[in-house]
Amino acid sequence: MSHCETAKAFFEACETGQGWEACKPFCHDGATFSCQADALADTKTLADYAEWMKGLLTPVPDGRYVLKAFAFDGAHNAAVAAAEFHGTQTGDGGPVPPTGKSVVSDYAYVMHFDGDRIVHMTKIWNDVHALRGLGWT
Repeated sequence: MSHCETAKAFFEACETGQGWEACKPFCHDGATFSCQADALADTKTLADYAEWMKGLLTPVPDGRYVLKAFAFDGAHNAAVAAAEFHGTQTGDGGPVPPTGKSVVSDYAYVMHFDGDRIVHMTKIWNDVHALRGLGWT
């Protein structure tokens, strides 16, 4: 599997809420995670992030992505995915009872490789916009 195929398979598994069990074949054990967003400030591993995404689809059961761009940069051994998250909070499990509010939120993943698997991912995301759209702030 090429780096591009690995990154796309990881992205699909993560964004559809399949959790760490489905994501880990594409990642190194202990793969790290970073995001300059308060909602993910304590999330330091890719395993924890994959589980966070899985959990997000409980209060936002129709959560889905629209992929806008995808590329692999061989010089930096990194894949970049740009997408929109679409969803409506109709389920329980969020920080407030279901709001019925919807959001479209832009984000990007930068997935760095060591060998044939992801070793670190940075998410670029405006959590304030997303959470406000869902009625969570």
